[in-house]
Amino acid sequence: MIKTLAKSIREFKKPSLLAPIFVSLEVVMECIIPFVIANLVNEIKNGCSMGELLRYGALLVAMAVLSLTFGAMAGSYCATASCGFARNLRKDMFYKIQDYSFENIDKFSVSSLVTRLTTDITNVQLAYMMIVRTAIRCPLMLVFSFVMGFVMGGRMALIFLATIPILGIGLIVVIRKTMPLFRRVFKKYDALNSSIQENIRGMRVVKAYVREDYEKKKFNAAAEDVKNDFTRAERILAFNNPLMQFCVYGVMIFVMTFGSYTVITSRGLALDVGQMSSLLTYSFQILMSLMMLSMVFVMITMAAESAERIVEVLTEESTLQSPPDAVETVKDGSIDFDHVSFKYSKKAARMALSHIDLHIRSGEIIGVIGGTGSSKSSLIQLIPRLYDATEGAVRVGGVDVRDYDLTALRNQVAVVLQKNELFSGTIKDNLRWGNKDATDEELEAACRMAQADEFIQRFPQKYDTYIEQGGTNVSGGQKQRLCIARALLKKPKILILDDSTSAVDTRTDALIRQAFRRYIPETTKIIIAQRIASVQDADRIVVMDGGAVSAVGTHEELLKTSEIYREVYTSQNKAGGDKDAQ
Repeated sequence: MIKTLAKSIREFKKPSLLAPIFVSLEVVMECIIPFVIANLVNEIKNGCSMGELLRYGALLVAMAVLSLTFGAMAGSYCATASCGFARNLRKDMFYKIQDYSFENIDKFSVSSLVTRLTTDITNVQLAYMMIVRTAIRCPLMLVFSFVMGFVMGGRMALIFLATIPILGIGLIVVIRKTMPLFRRVFKKYDALNSSIQENIRGMRVVKAYVREDYEKKKFNAAAEDVKNDFTRAERILAFNNPLMQFCVYGVMIFVMTFGSYTVITSRGLALDVGQMSSLLTYSFQILMSLMMLSMVFVMITMAAESAERIVEVLTEESTLQSPPDAVETVKDGSIDFDHVSFKYSKKAARMALSHIDLHIRSGEIIGVIGGTGSSKSSLIQLIPRLYDATEGAVRVGGVDVRDYDLTALRNQVAVVLQKNELFSGTIKDNLRWGNKDATDEELEAACRMAQADEFIQRFPQKYDTYIEQGGTNVSGGQKQRLCIARALLKKPKILILDDSTSAVDTRTDALIRQAFRRYIPETTKIIIAQRIASVQDADRIVVMDGGAVSAVGTHEELLKTSEIYREVYTSQNKAGGDKDAQ
């Protein structure tokens, strides 16, 4: 785990090393100052001159300034190191997630990945900050102060050793009790974030059904659960502070009582006033260091579970990888499903797709019809290798998709989903996701083909119109047409529309399909639709049922041979679904 996290330090190795060095120098200064003060007290007691007094004063001021300077430098380098480390961790995690397959995303869940990128990294950042500064400072302070305590107080300094077992046992008990709680609470954080994400995405539905009170109660229950676990953990951690205080005041009482007794009875021969004052200072430094060290342990305890969750993301390998000698060129848009079966998880009880044997020629227009749950979307997701077939093989251009370089394959397969995303930025910015080097003329040509240019021209700023995140300031139909135009700019060999004209009227739908026939005849086009009108002029139509291909044929052939297709066609005609297109 440490090796994996250490890879994200990179360019911040220098401040990560300089921070402990300056901390060490600060500790040396802080440990020498009480020794100088003890000598000063003894000199004053012996009647030193004003010159000697000023010399000691100047030395103490210089040492204090040096201590302050070293402390400031240590703090500055520590902040740079910890913030830089956290930045690199976020970057590394985000880049890693970009390479994940859908299967990897499903394994972690979106809400869990968000928690790991935010809360978990913050915990690790705080722990790292304490490690490079406090975790270095405290042991050094303990060692130096203990040595100086022995130099100044002799055997009396053994009292410091008596506190170590007490504190050690206390820390072990605290860590063992809190670790399972933190492990559990982070999983509940994931669930809480998932609930928030679901609520915000479905806000329109929540308000439409007036379910705000229900959602509030659900959130309160989840938040209360997280709070209770954190409270249990904090209650256990709270024992740490009184234990430290007990040890601090116990040592103080011992040093003051027996120190004063020794000074008085020996008349300063065994222990003088200066030594006793420095011993008190060193005892305070030792015990404060122990207290700070316990805080470091607490922080590391909290961060340990976060670190494990981060490392899980960084070490997870995508289930989809390009082979060593990957094919870089897609010859054409032909697609072959050779006895393909597929399930989303190895643990799944049933196949989402079963025994698919389908062959599509390059340039064909293929319609796909089927009821909800018939695995239409599952079928097309195997083509750009968003998932791998469990059994059989999917071939594009005569080559198994598993033999292609993933980037080369996906650059030639454009998929427009029903719930496609638009990102914050101008219309031009969104369109250029399809081709970052596209000219304004190419943008307009793609939009005309997707029937989007007409409504874009009505916007005051036209193609420079700003799109809000998620495309909330355009209608569902406008969003779909912009997504189709974006896909067309890729100039793919295969274009897949996954129910992506569901929000447009039948006339616009027909115009889009006409444009496809006219302008991209060599591109293989797969159109998944609920409306028969959207696919009835396709070269062939595939009827899906229960994850299997029920029938394949033209519109006229299926009306004669497929009961499922005939029932859908009849029901839509009765409802007037296709009358506009007849």
